[in-house]
This record gives sequence, structure tokens and C-alpha cells, in this order.
Amino acid sequence: MTAIFKKIIFIILRLEAALVLRRHRPLIIGITGSVGKTSTKETIGTLLAQFYSVRKSPKSYNNEIGVPLTVLDLPNAWHSTSGWLANIFMGAVRIISRAPYPEILVLEMGVDRPGDISALLSWIKPDIAVVMPIGSVPVHVEYFSGPDDIAREKGKLVASVPPAGHVVLNSDDERVYNMRKLSEAAVITYGTGKNAVVRGFGYHLLLRSGIPYGFSFKLEYDWKTMPIKVEGFIGAHNMTALLAAASVGIVRGLNLIEIAEGLSHVKSPPGRLNVIEGKKKTLLIDDSYNASPLATRAAIEVLASVPAKRKITALGDMLELGKYTVEEHKKLGTYAAEIADVVIAVGMRAKFMESSNAKYFKWFSNSDEAARFLADFIEEGDVILIKGSQGVRMEKIVHALMASPEQAENLLVRQEKYWKKF
Repeated sequence: MTAIFKKIIFIILRLEAALVLRRHRPLIIGITGSVGKTSTKETIGTLLAQFYSVRKSPKSYNNEIGVPLTVLDLPNAWHSTSGWLANIFMGAVRIISRAPYPEILVLEMGVDRPGDISALLSWIKPDIAVVMPIGSVPVHVEYFSGPDDIAREKGKLVASVPPAGHVVLNSDDERVYNMRKLSEAAVITYGTGKNAVVRGFGYHLLLRSGIPYGFSFKLEYDWKTMPIKVEGFIGAHNMTALLAAASVGIVRGLNLIEIAEGLSHVKSPPGRLNVIEGKKKTLLIDDSYNASPLATRAAIEVLASVPAKRKITALGDMLELGKYTVEEHKKLGTYAAEIADVVIAVGMRAKFMESSNAKYFKWFSNSDEAARFLADFIEEGDVILIKGSQGVRMEKIVHALMASPEQAENLLVRQEKYWKKF
């Protein structure tokens, strides 16, 4: 499929999506940030689906083509010309269809390069904007002058919300917290610090026979406190997505009891700190979806909290860091060595993770090599954290180590036929 044909397809689908929105006028929730967008989208969608008809972006459909496909409820045709032509036809059908349309759209809005948010806002008018943390070295910073430049791009989402709308901001990230000055809409903040209107505290890892299966914490709002419990994923920083969702629930009029009940149904998307049984009676912490310095450090902190015979990190390249690449890989290598008994690095950039204080360090050029090594190396009682950028394909290591590989399509990221080619 040629670049020109692809561009024409995208323009047509965007026009069809805009017409569908104009006709049905759903409430639109736009989510951006550098860490946790997809988890937050899933969490908000799950919570609100208990009370409204909701459609959320599938997987990480967060760009110029993914967002229109979400609005039109159409699949990604990848490299199939006939598939894209079929999508155009079905998009036209959606415009005139009398079928019920969701009351609420929960849209993940990503930023890879300057102008991405502006392009989406040219045809989408969010009623609620949710901004997740950006961090000091955000993912995709390679294409910007620095984190402040990324914050300006993402801040456009906040500025676009009308006065009658709502803005939900992470108060633990200074750049995000300062975005409150950009909006004429009502602002509600969430986080774990003093500036949070919706605050989380008291993280507690839940163990069953010594194996983590979830976590709990307390949610505080308007002088009231409510215990929250989730299962299937772990990590104190995952409170962030739950607090953002709770904030959206509050602006939609839900009480804390309804929010706690709704959040109990949340399941983390694949590759986001999911706990998976491994071969040889090991435990896998699968965080293989993607990686940034902030998210990787948080994942290592999760490993630190889990009891284990040996703690192993399998860390892949963190891509698109530009001038920060060497420094950030070195920092995380040093930190991983402080926590883990074994540090496995995967990819050319991950070479810089080698640290003089590492008890055991081994480097591999790709995830296939690392998977073969770890399959023999792991022992009963080991806990293995697997994380890296999408391009390193760290989910291959998870697949090689999981006790039930036949469940890979349900549990792991990037299991579609398209990805299996690479």
C-alpha cells in the first residue's frame, strides 16, 4: 500500500469519524500523558461501563488512524488494501446507521511527534481531558526538544476542553499539575501527594501462599475514605490509573461506593505488570508492552516488593530517548543492580545498563537469544521482571518462560498474525 493511498484512506476515515461524532454527539473523554495511558483508558472504560454504554479505544489505538477506527468501531486492516476499502464502506454505513451509539467514548490520544495532538483536536472536541504523568524523560522525547516541549503538545488537549467540561490532572507530576492554568474548565487533580483532590495512599501488596495476586489501597476524596482492591496486576504506580478513573467517576456524579465497586472489575491490559505463572515454579511479572525511564524504574520497584529466591530483571532497550539514551540506560542499569540478583539486558542500547555493582549481568542482542538463555537459567522460586520497548519484542521472553504458553493469545501483547511475522 503506497504512502499516498494510505494518506487518502486516513483522510476519508477521519472525515467519516467526524460525521459520526457530529450525528451522535457522545460524551468524549480524551486521555494523554507519557505513562499509563492505555491502562487508564481501560480503567476508565471499565468503571463507566457499569453505569453507561461505553466504547473505549481497543489496544493502543491512539493515533491518526487508531482514533478514527475507534470512533467508527472498525478493525485495523494493516497492509490489506481490500481491508481498508471495506473499512471506508463500513464507515459510510456507520454515518447513516440507526443502530444505537455509545453514550461515552474513551479515547487514548498519543503523541509521537509535534503536532499529533493538534491533528486529533482538529476534529475531536473532548468534554473531559485526562492527563497522566509525563516524567523527566518521556517516551518519544527523541522527536522533541525536551520534556517541556512534550508537555506543551499534550497541554493542547487540556486547553481544548470547553468551560462546561472537566480536566483531570496528575498532581504528582509538576508539568502536568501546571496545566491547570491552561483551562477554563473545572479542574480536578489526583495523585498521592498534598495537591491531590482525589488522593491514594496505603498501597498494600496482596499475597496468596506467598504469590502476589493484586493490591489494595485507600482512596480519599472530600474528607471521605474508601478501600480499593484490584486483582491480576500489581505495582504502587498502578494506583495512578485507578485514581484517574475515580476522578472521572466523581465528575460524572458517582459516589465512592459505586467507584470502589466499579474499579473492582478492572483487569490490566496484557503486558502491564501482569502476574503470570512461569515454568519451573517461577513467577513472571510481565511488563513487556513498552518502556520509558519512569515506567521502567517503577517496574523495578515492583520487583523489589515481591518475595523471591532470586530476583531477575530482563530489560530491553528503551527507544526514542534521543540525547538521553546513554544516560538513562546507565541509570536504570545501576538501579536494577541494586534490586535484582540477576540483570539481563536485551538490545544495543541496553548494553549501557551494565553496572559495576551488578551481582550477575548478561547482555543479548535480541529477545530470542535472551529467551533461550533464561529458559535454562531460571530456577524454582525465581521472580522475573520482563520489560522493554515495543521494538525489542520482550513478550517473546514471557512466551518462552510461561508455564502455559497455549494461553499466550489471551495473556500476552502482540499476538496477532501481523506481529508473528517479526
